[in-house]
Amino acid sequence: MDKIKIGIIGTGYIGSVHARIFSRDERCEVAALYDVKPERAEKTAKLVGGTVCQSREELFDIADAVLVCTPNKTHTEIAASAVAAGKHVFCEKPFSIGLPDAKKLLDIADKSNKVFQVGHNRRYAPVYTKLKEFLSADKAHSAHIKMNRGELKNPVWTGDPNVTGGFLYETTIHLFDMLRFQFGEIAELSAYGSQHEYPELDEFSIIFKFKNGFHCTFASSSDASWIFPFERVEVFCHHRTLLTQEMEHLIDSNGLDANFETFSFGMTEKEERWGYVQEDKAFLDAIINETAPPVTALDGYKSVELVEKVYEAIKSGAKISF
Repeated sequence: MDKIKIGIIGTGYIGSVHARIFSRDERCEVAALYDVKPERAEKTAKLVGGTVCQSREELFDIADAVLVCTPNKTHTEIAASAVAAGKHVFCEKPFSIGLPDAKKLLDIADKSNKVFQVGHNRRYAPVYTKLKEFLSADKAHSAHIKMNRGELKNPVWTGDPNVTGGFLYETTIHLFDMLRFQFGEIAELSAYGSQHEYPELDEFSIIFKFKNGFHCTFASSSDASWIFPFERVEVFCHHRTLLTQEMEHLIDSNGLDANFETFSFGMTEKEERWGYVQEDKAFLDAIINETAPPVTALDGYKSVELVEKVYEAIKSGAKISF
């Protein structure tokens, strides 16, 4: 079997992470790289190989599969052009910005006969796959979730909604996708938001109710400091709490006393601990086996829908139903 030729558009931090991972997989080769700043692509090429392209079209001529690792607001147009060129597509989160563009890209992806995968890496992180395993054997009643950032200053574009689409798209969308993955489909939500440090809504308090009766509170702050854990999921079952601490630990307190068991993933390499290795493997698996990827365009669309419904609830002051 010929190796799958990978093309990467956008060779900043996350594009380079994917490039390193794919360069270690014998089923593929990093064949083409393109970035609006050619020096970034050249730097990545020195590490993993591949042709540094002068245009997207040149990359499409070389690659079988394209990774979209560019700024958030460019995803729809670039991913759509890759589908039109007949390529398998891996689109980093967010799938799109705004429901009109998300619907447009969903329609395009659905009509393609190629793999279209969305980069919600946390689904693959061992801490969250372990949580999923526990919840498949026990019934969860409710949860409290937080996903904070310490600041939106480094890199500077993280605080620019003209690039990110808004704080919820840049950071919080990770755990919005996790909600559906762990607990099912959402029926309604109420949300409150405020603006303090940055030129956008930057603090959020949300209540989600799910179609299966599950409910949870969700807090997300853009300027909370980097105190550990900045990301946490607490799930409450029958006389049991399951508690995650970022991608590092899962604590299981089960029973009527204060005993608990800790599952630690801190010694796992970061690229695997955060799920990047597993999601890239899943992308290649789907291409080779001609199967649907674990995180589909529809999953990407639904995460965008959640973001937009939260913004709508804050703006209207009303409870939003799905």
